[in-house]
Amino acid sequence: MPSSAAIDVNAITYGHNHGPHWHLPSWQVLAGQAVFLQAPSGAGKSTLLSVLAGLQPVQSGQLKVLGEPLHKRRTAQTAPWRARQLGIIFQDLNLLDYLSCLDNILLAAHFGKNKQPRLEQKAHQLLQRLNLPADILHKKACALSVGQRQRVAIARALINDPPLLLADEPTSALDDNNSQDFMTLLFELVRERQCTLILASHDRRLSREFDQHIALCDLSQSL
Repeated sequence: MPSSAAIDVNAITYGHNHGPHWHLPSWQVLAGQAVFLQAPSGAGKSTLLSVLAGLQPVQSGQLKVLGEPLHKRRTAQTAPWRARQLGIIFQDLNLLDYLSCLDNILLAAHFGKNKQPRLEQKAHQLLQRLNLPADILHKKACALSVGQRQRVAIARALINDPPLLLADEPTSALDDNNSQDFMTLLFELVRERQCTLILASHDRRLSREFDQHIALCDLSQSL
């Protein structure tokens, strides 16, 4: 795999134990690229992102993500690597409602063994960039609007300055105006940090700023 490749796929098969399976012959994503992965709901976008994150194993073939040979790793073995190297924006956001926004963000730093000084200040600065008021840091996640939760999820995904960001339908609960605002803010932060972005969505209107626009059906075949 070239040193500049963030993702390198060679003939992987993946899927669920009692569900659909897919075969992905070949795919390379260069470090720093932004890739839009487009497919309708139920087509396997979330499954592929889970595979790229090491949350689900490949059944055959070779998969390297940021140089890590995930095809040689059991799922449990990938947790420390994932916490340090990946930022993930889940479709359902996965915020812990009983924790404050700050604690949700700092939990990612804890699992990533991030020892940077002034992490609370960094979290505050990220939320400022995401157009959220300072007092929101200490509000519980359950008290936030959907748009605010989306922005906190971005801050959590970026707190460790990951080289790779995976986003699964991150605008699905937003209206058109808020979706565009969300994408503008996301791209600003991603480009500042020069990280690789893989964003999966059914909404092709989001694809305008991306380096690659790939239809999942052209990339991966159902078995």
